[in-house]
Amino acid sequence: MTTITLTPLERWRLLLGESAERTLGGSGLSVTVQSMDRALEWLYGRDTQGDDRDVMSRERSADLGASALAVPEWINQVHSLFPRETIERLERDAVEHYKINELVTSPEVLKRVQPSQALLEAVMRTRHLMNPQVLAMARDLVAAVVRQLIEALAVELQQAFSGVRNRRQHTRFANARNFDAAATLRANLKHYDIRQRRLVIERALFNRRSTRHLERWQIILVVDQSGSMLPSVIHSAVTAACLSGLPGIDTHLLAFDTEVVDLTDERNDPVELLMKVQLGGGTDIQKAMRYAAERIDAPRRAIVVLISDFYEGASPHLLPRIVRELCAQGTRVLGLAALDQEAVPAYDREMAATLVAAGAEIGAMTPGQLARWLAEKLKGGRAG
Repeated sequence: MTTITLTPLERWRLLLGESAERTLGGSGLSVTVQSMDRALEWLYGRDTQGDDRDVMSRERSADLGASALAVPEWINQVHSLFPRETIERLERDAVEHYKINELVTSPEVLKRVQPSQALLEAVMRTRHLMNPQVLAMARDLVAAVVRQLIEALAVELQQAFSGVRNRRQHTRFANARNFDAAATLRANLKHYDIRQRRLVIERALFNRRSTRHLERWQIILVVDQSGSMLPSVIHSAVTAACLSGLPGIDTHLLAFDTEVVDLTDERNDPVELLMKVQLGGGTDIQKAMRYAAERIDAPRRAIVVLISDFYEGASPHLLPRIVRELCAQGTRVLGLAALDQEAVPAYDREMAATLVAAGAEIGAMTPGQLARWLAEKLKGGRAG
């Protein structure tokens, strides 16, 4: 796609919409910029309050009625007019704010949309509306997003679970994370050029990493599949898939509403797993935690990660009791009110405080932060 350079006047015109036409000096927009404006108006013109709109700010007005563009035509225009980051924002607003479900239920649109987590979430919410042909195409979109998430998390997992730097030994294998700057400086001082006042590095030194042997651990992810937890459900599936590939770790994945579904056998296929998850329903957290407790083999080498907003539908006294029993037997319990890229939760703070008093650790993490937390606990055993 050819990069479009906008003048300051054109940028303000796109930000503010047609209502700013007269103020900004008439309709001197190029054909391309007019097309961009119509594409923005098609979406944000639906919002008469001016809230949560526009790609570059939140001020675009909407005096025009929606045009006759169909969703596939709009997608084609957007992909030909805007850069990738803007396309992702427009598509996210379309499915999240304006609930334009055709973005993920139309074959013509699915051929063009940019894979993103927002669209993955939309697929999971609307797959019951899809015919078999569309569902197959939607699965490809889900697979593309999951692949992106796994690739990103795999790097963080590798860093978190790799051995510690051994500063007494060096290796020929170059890795920026292991670069030994002090030793490199000392080893190359003899190559200092006094005249040019420059140090010539003839040999860079890198620390060797010592791999720690990890005894076998159980990690049990217990995931609330209520609708508000959808981003956390997605990242839990991806995290389980990545963890299951690490040596010495026995990973379990449980999903729950008022019933518990053991997804452990499907943890290596997160795409299939996500296409089967049933969102919504009530919440019985204590039942899920009781199920997790029954699957623990060695209590002092087990970690239970409860991913939930902690709004308990069952008796509020049962969940703290189970957590207290788990902690008393030496099992670590981590409660996450969010497991996603933002880690900004909405949760029952009173129940969270009760679980802390029962021995749990409570927080909100990105998948990378969870990986580092787990690595610290597994490498450190029961310390801390």
